[in-house]
Amino acid sequence: MYVCLSFCSAWASYMTNSPTVIVMIGLPARGKTYMSKKLTRYLNWIGVPTKVFNLGVYRREAVKAYKSYDFFRHDNKEAMEIRKQCALVALEDVKGYLTEEAGQIAVFDATNTTRERRDLILDFGKENAFKVFFVESVCDDPEVIAANILEVKVSSPDYPERHRERVMDDFLKRIECYKVTYQPLDPDEYDKDLSFIKVENVGRRFLVNRVQDYIQSRIVYYLMNIQVHSHSLYLCRHGESNHNTEGRIGGDSELSPGGKQFAHALRGFIEEHKLSDLKVWTSQLRRTIQTAEELIVPYEQWKILNEIDAGVCEEMTYDMIQNSFPEEFALRDQDKYHYRYLGGESYQDLVQRLEPVIMELERQGNVLVICHQAVMRCLLAYFLDKSADDLPYLKCPLHTVLKLSPVAYVSGVATSCIKYCSASPRHGLHQICQILPLFHQGTCKFPDISGGNGPSPHRPIQQVPDVLNGIEIRALRSSCKLGSRCLHSVPVPQV
Repeated sequence: MYVCLSFCSAWASYMTNSPTVIVMIGLPARGKTYMSKKLTRYLNWIGVPTKVFNLGVYRREAVKAYKSYDFFRHDNKEAMEIRKQCALVALEDVKGYLTEEAGQIAVFDATNTTRERRDLILDFGKENAFKVFFVESVCDDPEVIAANILEVKVSSPDYPERHRERVMDDFLKRIECYKVTYQPLDPDEYDKDLSFIKVENVGRRFLVNRVQDYIQSRIVYYLMNIQVHSHSLYLCRHGESNHNTEGRIGGDSELSPGGKQFAHALRGFIEEHKLSDLKVWTSQLRRTIQTAEELIVPYEQWKILNEIDAGVCEEMTYDMIQNSFPEEFALRDQDKYHYRYLGGESYQDLVQRLEPVIMELERQGNVLVICHQAVMRCLLAYFLDKSADDLPYLKCPLHTVLKLSPVAYVSGVATSCIKYCSASPRHGLHQICQILPLFHQGTCKFPDISGGNGPSPHRPIQQVPDVLNGIEIRALRSSCKLGSRCLHSVPVPQV
């Protein structure tokens, strides 16, 4: 554990030369929390320890019962003092995280709409040798603001069991309270020496000022790529390959007969769901290309989507690796995320390689990514906010399509799991019918792929929405007449 922590700390130090406080600025309902959570997820994914400090949480701890927008009036002196004290407590927690908990970046998520408050934070940064980077979100589009209020604020802890229209009315009045004292960043005079990015109307325009270092440039790069729009991402592995049937890792083998069946079933899935505007991406390895060719739709090949490079262990079974490289085999078990195959890659290397894919996925509409187990794990870890410790163990079974639907303004995704089994040759492949939780207590759980009793064959389609750990979950399955053998029953190497 000590070795792993030291490695992580060294990597974070490589990315940042001093702790940084990212300070959000903007009126309520401008997507600040959405950006804070997405940015935090991204930075943690690339290996920079980051944490959000949301001032609303501190305020709700100090004031248990929210009554109305009057609390946010600038002439409510008692409330103003409470809000200031909450900010000071939150900043002390920021200090503790960056100095005592090996944190590298703290995101201070609050309105911070006055120069007085921002100057307070700047002084705090100077006293503790923290860099300060401001992110201001400006939006004057009434439709975007209304959508944010309806999607997020109606379900806020501030409004338990409130009528939607009343919530909208109260929140709009809260915004007006902030407008009275709002002082936007002034890039020409007062704030010309500050480091910041101003995001206008959810990414339609950007203003970047005095970026200080590498990590701030990465933050700017990311914020300029994220889009707030409804779309779905479909992830699946290639169909079963000949190497899969032999228990070999890596290589560039072709699809097995079972893999070709899945490719045919995948075509049916796309046609059934009328995904006409779907983009399809594959790696440059034959097993993903052959899976995509069956779809009869255009597809793009990405070399950076290739499977993790196993180096000298390519095309070997795990028994062969253990016999030939026992010490390497043991090292991999000790730290699977950071372990690098001899002459190959680690999961950490793979995350760095896949960053351009993440940026493109954030900008795209509906996309189906046909990839590989290690690649799919890395992509899932980003979208589901999984740690480096969890990433190498996320279950990504063959012949399973995972649908991720990023929710506007909300950190997290709606997920659907569609799993195929073989039936008789005449009936092709069908979806399995049964409800399952995809995630529980922060751990990614997918259907068992080792066989088992299987689902009831005549259960109707069901949908069960739930919310666990900030992720909206939808597990979907439909009826299935189980035939000869489940395509998942073949042992799959755990890369």
